[in-house]
Amino acid sequence: MKRMVWDTVKVFVIFVACTFLFYFGLRIMHNEYEQYHRYDSPEGPSVKVFNADQSFIDRLNLFFRLGE
Repeated sequence: MKRMVWDTVKVFVIFVACTFLFYFGLRIMHNEYEQYHRYDSPEGPSVKVFNADQSFIDRLNLFFRLGE
């Protein structure tokens, strides 16, 4: 009986240690990505992706042709 209790305590301690490690690892990653500004305007030679000169018919034709 004493051996079973000792094994249960060991598993519980390992579980708690791994849970704390996982939790604090996620917090560190969250803090790192929270300071990453993904909506800043691009720097350097960039190409404009969105072209607003298309008419609705051209856009609908592209939708049916490519299935986007």
